[in-house]
Amino acid sequence: MYKPIELALTEQFNKFDVQPRRVFHGRGHQFEGLEHVNLDWFAPVLLITAYSEIDNLDVLLALILRYDLQHQIKSVIYQKRSSSGAPSRCIWGEQLESVVVVENGIKFEVQPGARQNAGLFLDMRPLRSWLTEYSQGKNLLNLFAYTCSLSVAALAGDARQVVSVDMSKPSINWGRRNHQLNDQDLRSVRSIPHNLFKSWGRVQKFGPYNTVIVDPPSRQPGSFDVERDYVTVLKKLSRLCLPAGDLFVTLNSPYLGFDYIENLMQRYQPKFRLLGRFPISPEFADRYPERGLKILHFRT
Repeated sequence: MYKPIELALTEQFNKFDVQPRRVFHGRGHQFEGLEHVNLDWFAPVLLITAYSEIDNLDVLLALILRYDLQHQIKSVIYQKRSSSGAPSRCIWGEQLESVVVVENGIKFEVQPGARQNAGLFLDMRPLRSWLTEYSQGKNLLNLFAYTCSLSVAALAGDARQVVSVDMSKPSINWGRRNHQLNDQDLRSVRSIPHNLFKSWGRVQKFGPYNTVIVDPPSRQPGSFDVERDYVTVLKKLSRLCLPAGDLFVTLNSPYLGFDYIENLMQRYQPKFRLLGRFPISPEFADRYPERGLKILHFRT
């Protein structure tokens, strides 16, 4: 049953590699019987995420340790996403609540298993790489910034300024720690820890922007619902983007496909040209791509 996981572990741990990444993507529905299992590597922590109970967890743990040929793993954490609050526990090694990982030379603080999300979305790696390569001298707006990893990547690429907006003050503070981890000049960082819909004036004040990222949750009680509120955000974009500006719009709902955003943009922001569907990390290959993360790249 665990043969696909064995192959993934072999590929990941037959060499020394500290880059954070998805080791096994069961949620991609490509491995029958393992659709409920994900494995993520946040060196030196391996996080097992279970969307339903894993049978023979001890067998899976033994496989993980057997294939750790370089002895890189110091902690294995098991998180039950199917249970209220997504509880987690350390099932082997040290209890490491927070670690610093390095992706393409950029440092990020992550907290594997401490909450539903560890603090770094691994499927967004290609967008972070793009921002590092193409942000020199630019002004970037990061809406729904979470822990500001995209802002950090842009500053690593010599952006002139990054503006991060998220209603969660703890997340914004986490993002500030990420900037500090990379010795980035905080004078180039503008943080707005408030509800976006009550902060448009401040957002416009720091613009206009060369690059805008809209990366909302699908549904966040009391603040954002993708089917109700996305239109409101998209209608504001023409006031925010400079000519020839880049816009990245994401959608992470399993019930809405690429055409949902494309149709909204055609209706409400026709001056934005669709450059293409931006890739996500290849290890997140999905049998049903429309159900996974979708990133669209537009330009004015």
